[in-house]
Amino acid sequence: MRNHFKPLLLLLIPCFYYQSIKAQNTPLYKDATQPLDARVKDLVSRLTLEEKVSLLGYNSQAVPRLGIPAYNWWNEGLHGVARAGEATIFPQAIGMAATFNDDLLKQVSTVISTEARAKYNMAIQKDRHLQYMGLTFWTPNINIFRDPRWGRGQETYGEDPYLTATMGSAFVKGLQGDDPHYLKASATAKHFAVHSGPEATRDRFDAIVDEKDFRETYLYAFHALVNSGVESVMSAYNRVNSVPNSINKTLLTDILRNEWGFKGHVVTDCGALDDVFQTHKTLPGPVETAAAAIKAGVNLDCSTILQNDVIKAINQKLLTEKEVDQRLFELLRTEFKLGFYDDPNTVPYHVYGADSVHNASHVALTRKVAQQSMVLLKNNNNLLPLNKTDYPSMMILGPNATSFDAMVGNYHGVSNKVINFVEGITGAVDPSTRIEYDLGVDYIDTTHFGGTWAAGNCSVTIAVIGLSPVLEGEAGDAFLSKFGGDKKDLSLPASEIAFMKKLRNDVKKPIIAVITAGSDIDVSAIEPYADAIVFAWYPGEQGGNAFADLLFGKISPSGHLPVTFYRSIKDVPDYSDYSMKGRTYRYFNGPVQYPFGFGLSYTSFDYQAQQSLAKSYNTKDTVSVTLKVKNTGKMNGDEVVQAYIEYPQIDRMPIKELKGFKRVSVSKGGEQSVIIKIPVKDLQKWDMNTHGWKTYPGNYKLVLGSNSQDEKLSFAFAIK
Repeated sequence: MRNHFKPLLLLLIPCFYYQSIKAQNTPLYKDATQPLDARVKDLVSRLTLEEKVSLLGYNSQAVPRLGIPAYNWWNEGLHGVARAGEATIFPQAIGMAATFNDDLLKQVSTVISTEARAKYNMAIQKDRHLQYMGLTFWTPNINIFRDPRWGRGQETYGEDPYLTATMGSAFVKGLQGDDPHYLKASATAKHFAVHSGPEATRDRFDAIVDEKDFRETYLYAFHALVNSGVESVMSAYNRVNSVPNSINKTLLTDILRNEWGFKGHVVTDCGALDDVFQTHKTLPGPVETAAAAIKAGVNLDCSTILQNDVIKAINQKLLTEKEVDQRLFELLRTEFKLGFYDDPNTVPYHVYGADSVHNASHVALTRKVAQQSMVLLKNNNNLLPLNKTDYPSMMILGPNATSFDAMVGNYHGVSNKVINFVEGITGAVDPSTRIEYDLGVDYIDTTHFGGTWAAGNCSVTIAVIGLSPVLEGEAGDAFLSKFGGDKKDLSLPASEIAFMKKLRNDVKKPIIAVITAGSDIDVSAIEPYADAIVFAWYPGEQGGNAFADLLFGKISPSGHLPVTFYRSIKDVPDYSDYSMKGRTYRYFNGPVQYPFGFGLSYTSFDYQAQQSLAKSYNTKDTVSVTLKVKNTGKMNGDEVVQAYIEYPQIDRMPIKELKGFKRVSVSKGGEQSVIIKIPVKDLQKWDMNTHGWKTYPGNYKLVLGSNSQDEKLSFAFAIK
């Protein structure tokens, strides 16, 4: 036997020897079998100081001798891969929040990361290292939409911390994927922290906030996303309590890393480090700022301060190379997790190509999201849905009926298949239906209108009005805003209000108003002139088709407002006041246009409790309730069960607070079971005396309904 195997052993010895030599020649950082942290540490150890510093800016330089590629970290994917050519355009983030469907949002971000990987793969194959074609996405925006004037509120998931945390966590999980070894893409929770306007002064503004609002409102969603594994956090432009966010060690190290256990990297907003010494004027210059940023916890600079001034800071003894090594270690760890230093064939996403971008299934998904996002605000005499045979002629009017901007919102991609409202409605009826279109009105002229006479000759008129992302949005981008991207008040353009009044005067047949916007609007200004009103947000590339689906009853509307619609801006505190007192449904107790969570349906629903709650719970328990939702109307539809907690009468407790929700599809005459579970731990509040979280004993109430002012079921309970 021994002699029989001797020739085989002689053949294998050279193979083993070759593999041994190969392993010895492979640097540890390129050996995918080694532990991640050991690989990253090995790479950092091989870099010169100059090379290390060259990697600290968003436009990261190549280090050819070590196989480090040039890479641009700046990529956008708020509601679809943005600024990178053809991609699927989903509804704006605020519209996706209106779905109250976190499972659906995870599907959306899964598609975004699939398209991102495909674009990245194709770019790398052509040796292109372009901005917006990478895998590190500076999204989602999980700031709290605390004031309806904020132009960038459209990018958020609304005014509620729990809804924002739930939707944001779902987005992160879909974007980053579920592979145990590799990130599909990297998500970034932004803007950390206490950042929601004013836009015009964001680079010098000081947000003053106490501990309670800071923890319960402004940090809540960020903590949730860290717990969900978000890979990156972006520091905001503003100061918080006099300290610029990008040099705020309390935020970036003490809370984010030490208290919450964050393991990813921190990137500054673009130009935020320049603001430290130029507009905030809290440090004398760029060298001091570079040192302070590294010490505070910044890993990546969306400007050139770190690349230009870190070595100067070391030479001036303001910083050590060891501190730079730690920040670079945390940053490069993300690149390793994305597979930059491994054989592409071992990365599960390397096969994605052109057929993974903007394909039929992705288009179908964005249509579904748009369907679920649109909110029915008014439906006099059940005008909607329209029976096509009853309306042989239709007039479509308004500045946003064919507007590309009003479909895609800000931070958007491009597509050759954007279906506007005129196209969607026209495509949903047969050629025997007479359809006309007229611009009708612009955003400025209050005296000259078109199409009103023609509308009077039609069976029904659809007026598509509202705002656009050039009227509300980010400073610089919303160039038609007179307030740096923000709104002065809740008003529609005066021209649109005058136009709707003229239209109602001239047209005696039904009028349907469609409003596009990313924020609370004074709907009452046009409400008397419309028989039905649909709030469409900025609905993405399939917005026209989705609206037609709703208009003609293919689906029942099921969107719900993720923000309060106030009656007047006078009901809202001063814009620069970051106290939550009197803000959002959690702390505002006055009359409103439409409450948080509001949305009408073509059908109706009844709730039936299947059990009672226990009389009392302790801090380790979970409050659980099972109910049946019955469709008592005339068509299939979706209901969003919303669970609110009312707290004991203790100073500064919220009036009520969303702590659970569930979207459920129920067929006509059918019923579905819904289970809502709320851990008692989720009811804890920040104690200003002990500077920590506390679950307050006392009497609580669980309220179930279809909006924050609806009470279909309620249950009293106590916490010991």
